[in-house]
Amino acid sequence: MLIRKLFKFENAHIVRDCTTQRCSENIHGHSYKIEVLLESNYLDDGQMVYDFGLTKRSIKEMIDSFDHAITLWSKDDPQYIHAMKQYSNRWVELPVSPSAEQFSRVIYLIVERILACTDMQNGEREVTLHSIIVHETETGYAQGFKEDAHSKLMGEIKLEDIKFSNQVKSEWSDSTLWQKFLDKERLENPKKV
Repeated sequence: MLIRKLFKFENAHIVRDCTTQRCSENIHGHSYKIEVLLESNYLDDGQMVYDFGLTKRSIKEMIDSFDHAITLWSKDDPQYIHAMKQYSNRWVELPVSPSAEQFSRVIYLIVERILACTDMQNGEREVTLHSIIVHETETGYAQGFKEDAHSKLMGEIKLEDIKFSNQVKSEWSDSTLWQKFLDKERLENPKKV
């Protein structure tokens, strides 16, 4: 069974080297809609795949990190990156260009890591991330699956290379949240997130 949870955020970016000059040379923004699709062949004690209320915790918090922020590509012009960080307190830096396709891969990896760190406590079984759908506009979206998120052909994404500004981190319920997800020992010994 598949379940979907919808999240929204406003974000600005430049997608370098794309065909459209407006997009590749100008900062512009979108009202993103993010669909997180979870799946399982089992239902928990509440007869749900995964309680939607649980998604309001870490998953929402991490996706909300992109809200009212500018997303930067770490390989963009260093002067541009410096200027954006100097004049914006909310930014996220990615090791890949912030296209809808790459957003779907990045968010897939983030949610996948959150699920790996979550101690299921209500009889949830074999809950996995099916895919992430990133609606960049009303008519265009990208859907990323596990094989896409982990594809080196599409540009390697190491979670350690995703950087959040201090303001973004200060707004989390725990300012060390991202570091906890990156902690390998924590992955080997999952605890409640």
